[in-house]
Amino acid sequence: MPGIVGLVTKMPRERAEAELGRMVRAMCHDSSWQTGTWIDEPSGVYVGWTVRQHAFADGMPLLNESRDVVLVFSGEEFADPAVARQLKERGHHVAADGPSYLVHLCEDDDAFPARLNGRFHGLSVDRRRGTTTLFNDRYGMHRLYYHESGDAFYFAAEAKAILAVRPETRTVDPAALGEFVSCGCVLNNRTLFAGISALPCASAWRFRDRSLETRETYFAPREWEEQEILTPESYYRELRDTFWRNLPRYFNGPEPIAMSLTGGFDTRMVMAARQSLPESLPCYTFGGMFRECHDVRVARKVARVCGYPHQTIPVGKAFLDRFHEYAARTVYLTDGCADVSRAADLYVNEAARTIAPVRMTGNYGGEVLRRIRAFKPVEPSPGLFHPAFLSHVRQAEQTYAGLLEGHPLSFAVFRQAPWHHYGLLALEQTQLTLRSPYLDNDLVRTVFRAPESAVTSDDLCLRLIADGSPTLRALDTDRGPMNGGLTEAAARGLIAFSRKAEYAYDYGMPQWVARADHHLSGLHLERLFLGRHKFFHFRIWYRDALAGYVRDVLLDRKSLSRGYLNPKRVEAIVNGHVGGTHNYTLEIHKLITLELLHRLLLEPNAHALAA
Repeated sequence: MPGIVGLVTKMPRERAEAELGRMVRAMCHDSSWQTGTWIDEPSGVYVGWTVRQHAFADGMPLLNESRDVVLVFSGEEFADPAVARQLKERGHHVAADGPSYLVHLCEDDDAFPARLNGRFHGLSVDRRRGTTTLFNDRYGMHRLYYHESGDAFYFAAEAKAILAVRPETRTVDPAALGEFVSCGCVLNNRTLFAGISALPCASAWRFRDRSLETRETYFAPREWEEQEILTPESYYRELRDTFWRNLPRYFNGPEPIAMSLTGGFDTRMVMAARQSLPESLPCYTFGGMFRECHDVRVARKVARVCGYPHQTIPVGKAFLDRFHEYAARTVYLTDGCADVSRAADLYVNEAARTIAPVRMTGNYGGEVLRRIRAFKPVEPSPGLFHPAFLSHVRQAEQTYAGLLEGHPLSFAVFRQAPWHHYGLLALEQTQLTLRSPYLDNDLVRTVFRAPESAVTSDDLCLRLIADGSPTLRALDTDRGPMNGGLTEAAARGLIAFSRKAEYAYDYGMPQWVARADHHLSGLHLERLFLGRHKFFHFRIWYRDALAGYVRDVLLDRKSLSRGYLNPKRVEAIVNGHVGGTHNYTLEIHKLITLELLHRLLLEPNAHALAA
C-alpha cells in the first residue's frame, strides 16, 4: 500500500540513508508508482514514500513559505472547502487542488492533525520548535507500523520495509498468531511480527533531539461517545443533512472516479444523493462464473435509472489459472493481513483500475449506520494445532470478549475497522484509491448521537434513499423488494433462503452434507445454489481447479514441519477436502496464508522470492 517509510535515528548518515533506501524499495510494488526521500540530518529524520502518480498525496514533501515546516503526507484528506479560502486570506500560497494547504494547517494549527478528515498518516518536521511528529488518522485505517531498536525508531506503511532492515523482527509473535487463527486478524495494534506494532488510532508522537519524547493522542472516542442522544426525527434530519452536505467532497479531485455498485443500501444511499454526483459516473459490479448474481442484476438497474454506464467484472477461469500468483501477492502485499481468499479481490480491483484510478464504495456503511459486527472468534479444527499453541487461541477469545465492552460504535470504527477491515483495504489500495463517505468525521460524530431505534432497523436507510430519489427507493435491493405486502415478503424470504443455501453449499457446508454431496457429485448440485449472491466459490475451487495447488503448498515437507501444526491432521484436511468427502475451506484459507507468510516474509531471501 502506498505510504511513508523511514527512521528517526542517531546513527551515521551513511548507514541511515542506506537503510532508508532499502525500506523504500521494499514498499514499491508497481513501476508506475512515484517514490522519493527527504533527509534532515540535524534532526535525524530519514523519510521516504511511495505514491500512485496523480494521487492526492503526489508531490511530497510539502514546505511552507519560510521552509522551516516540512510535511510528508500519505493518504487523502477531505477538507471543508472553506479551509483553503481561509488559508489564502492569511497570505498562504495554496494550489487549486492537491495537498499543499496541509503544510500551512500544520504550521498554523497547534492542534494539527486533529481537524483533518480522511484516512492518512504522515510526518512533520518543525524546525522552529525543533520537533518531529509522526501521526495518523483517528481510525488508524491508513496503517503505520513501527519498531523501536537501540539505535533508531523505524516506521513504515508496510511491515516488510522494517523486516528488510531489522532481521530480528522476522519471527512470528505466538500471541498474535493465536489471534489471527481465532479472529482472522491481530488485535490491540499488535502484528504477526515480533517487535513490530501498529501506531494506535489518532496518534501524534513527538520526537526531539532524535529521540521519541511523547506518545500523545489528539482524539479520544469518549469525545463522541458522551454526546447527547437525539430524538429519532432530529437524528434523521442531522444525519441526512450531514451526509448530503459532505458527500461532494468525496467526488472532488482531478482523477477519474468510478462507482463500485452493489445491490445493497449503502451504495444506493450514495446514488440517491444525485445532486452531489458527477454528470458521468462509470459503474461496475463484481460477478461470478455460474450466473449473474443479485448484486449484478440490481446494480445494473440502479445505474440505468441514474443514467450511468454499468459493466460487470467477472471472476472465472482466467483468475483460477493464475491463482497461485494472486494468492502470493495477496499475502505479500498486505504483510499477511489479508488471507488467500482475498486473492479474488486483488483480481477484480486490478481490473477496476483500468476503468478509473479512484473507486467509490459504500464500505463501512453497515458497520457505522447499523453497527454490524463483521468478525468473531472461530474455534479451530480439532487436532490441527499443537496444544501449547492453542493457549494463545484461547487467550484471543478472552481478548475479543473484552474488546466488546463499551460503546458498540466505538468497537466498529476504532477496533473492527483498523484491525479486521484493514487487510482488504490495504490490498485494494495497492491497485487504486478507495473511497467511502461512511468514515467521514462529521458523519460518524453524528451517528454517535443515534437513538437505539435508529440502528435496529433498515427504515432510516430506506428513508434516506427515498428522500434523495423515490425512483431508487422503489427498486429492489439485494434482499428483494423492500415494500410492504405479502408478495414482497415472500420474495424477500426466497432470497434469504437462497443466501443461506449458498452459504451452506459453499464454505459453510457441514461435514455430513459434504459426504452426502460427494455421493451425488454426478448431479452437480452446486450449480443450483452457487453464484446467486457471491462471486467466489473456494470450496469447490479447492476441491477441483485448485486441488493441485493446495496439495503442492500444504503437503510440502517444509509446510508440514511448522512447529505449531499437527502434520497428520494437515494431511487429513487436504486429502478430505480435495477428495470431496469433507469441507475444510476455512482451514485451507488459513493454512495456505500462514505458509505463504513464512515463505514470502519471514524466511531468508523471502523478499527476493516474493519479487
